[in-house]
Amino acid sequence: MNLSLHDLHVLLVEPSHMQAQLIERMLAQLGVTRVARRDTGGAALAYMREVRPSVVISSLYLPDLPGTELVQQMRADAELESLPFVLISSETRPQMLEPVRQSGACSILPKPFSASQLALALQNTLELLNPEAVFAVEEVEHLRVLVVEDSLASRRHIRRLLEDMGVRHIIEAEHGRAAVQRLADTMVDLVLTDYNMPEMDGRALVEYIRTQSWQASVPILMLTSEHDEERLAAVEKAGVSAICDKPFEARSIRQIIAQALFA
Repeated sequence: MNLSLHDLHVLLVEPSHMQAQLIERMLAQLGVTRVARRDTGGAALAYMREVRPSVVISSLYLPDLPGTELVQQMRADAELESLPFVLISSETRPQMLEPVRQSGACSILPKPFSASQLALALQNTLELLNPEAVFAVEEVEHLRVLVVEDSLASRRHIRRLLEDMGVRHIIEAEHGRAAVQRLADTMVDLVLTDYNMPEMDGRALVEYIRTQSWQASVPILMLTSEHDEERLAAVEKAGVSAICDKPFEARSIRQIIAQALFA
């Protein structure tokens, strides 16, 4: 049975009592009434391990550790790694938010945020918890997908999304150079790659595939937190099939993959 907003059990990690009350009121207006609150990252982790919530909504700045480290500790714990995570932050510096983007977060909410922005973040959560059957089993059971991503947490998040779609043959590479080695002797139907990676970045990988690989026509989808327009334009020129921002909506990524493979 698919979950609805009313079914969600939210763990709110927020040290400010006033801010927590405001968020709880907004959640109640959206029909979410099961809300537990903790004011430190340590207390939140202890609660998650004892009573598994549906989603964690956390402020960036906590008394004991930042929200970026909280989600990293969640992703390093086998029992918590798949829990949906939403960050609330007024921070805009890319270097501060990059760990959350790479962790497979559902959303990053600005501070202050509106009820509609919160509703969208919760809808993204429901899409993760209620995977859509985008493809028939026979369409995807033989697909081979190469995931190229230097972040282990992000690779695991992408793998879960693919497995929810019915994809079973998933090959992983930690950077572009490793992907080139995989492509040399393994045929794939789709490449999902990050942009910023060591050894060989996403643009160089796209250029290699389109100009040197024996699989030059394979669809390539880039999942990235890169926002430099010149860099992204260079990737498009190199021949990427589609670009999707991190954090991305589960529904969007499924639709983009469907279009890349079956359009």
